[in-house]
Amino acid sequence: MVSTASRTEVPERTPSAIRLPAPTAWPIVLAFGVTLLLGGLATSSSISILGMIVLLTGCIGWFRDVLPNEKEETIAVEADVKAAPTRRREVERLAIAPELPRALLPLESYRVSAGIKGGIAGSVAMAVLACLYGFLKQGSVWYPINLLAATAYGQSLRFGSTSLSSFHLDSFLTAVVIHGITSLLVGLLYGAMLPMFPRRPVLLGGFLAPILWTGLLYSLLGLINPLLNRLIDWRWFVASQFAFGVVAGLVVMRQQRVRTRQFVPFLIRAGIEAPGISQEKPGKDEPR
Repeated sequence: MVSTASRTEVPERTPSAIRLPAPTAWPIVLAFGVTLLLGGLATSSSISILGMIVLLTGCIGWFRDVLPNEKEETIAVEADVKAAPTRRREVERLAIAPELPRALLPLESYRVSAGIKGGIAGSVAMAVLACLYGFLKQGSVWYPINLLAATAYGQSLRFGSTSLSSFHLDSFLTAVVIHGITSLLVGLLYGAMLPMFPRRPVLLGGFLAPILWTGLLYSLLGLINPLLNRLIDWRWFVASQFAFGVVAGLVVMRQQRVRTRQFVPFLIRAGIEAPGISQEKPGKDEPR
C-alpha cells in the first residue's frame, strides 16, 4: 500500500509529433469519374466511358493508399499559443437599438397587407404597359393576354396571328389568374425584402429585382411558355418588369411599418397559450 501523501502526479507530456493519414488526391479523381459517368447520361456515351475509366483509376489509386498498409506522414506538434489579453471590459455596441441588449434586424417590417397592396398596384402597372404594347405593336390588347395564357392553357399554343389578336374568354380568365397569383407572390416578396435594404429600397425593388427576375425568365421561358418565348418582345417585357418593380416598391414603402417581436417564443407569436411563458387568461370567476 502506498500512502496518498507520497503520490506525485506526473503531468501528461504533449507528444512532439503525431502520425496522420497522408494527403491524397484519389478521392477527387474518383468523384470526378462519377460526375463524368452520370453526365454521360445527358450528353453522350463517350463521356460515360471516360468517366468509368477515371472512376476505376481513382478506385485503384485510393486502394493503394490504404491497402495493405495505410500511407501516413509525421506532423510536428506545436504548443498552443496563448491569446493576448485585452483591456476592453465591455463589448462595443452599435447605436441601432440601445434599449435592447441584443436586437434582431430588421427592427421594423411591413404587414402582409403591404405586400398584397404592392403586388396589386404593380400588376396594374404591368398590365397597362403590356396592353399598350399589344395596341401599338400588334393592333390588339388581347395579344399579350393570349400569350400569357399559353403558360397554362394549352389551346393557346395553337393560336395563329389572327387568333392571338382576338378575345377568348378561357384565355382571358387563365391569364388573369396567372398574372394575379404571380403579382401577389412577388408583392409579398417585396414586402419581406424591402425592410432589409432601408437605404435604397427603390433601387432593389425597381431595378435590381426586375433584372434578376428577367434573367431567370430568359433562361426558363422556353420551358414554361414556348409560344411566349418565340413571340416575346424583350424590350417591352423588361420595361413592364421595371414598371412593376417601381410601382410595387413605392406602394410598399408608403405603408406603415410595425415593430418586429424581439426574441418572442414561437408559441406566443403563433397565438397559442403557453403556460409558464405567457400570462394565462383570467378565469370566469376572476375579474377581467
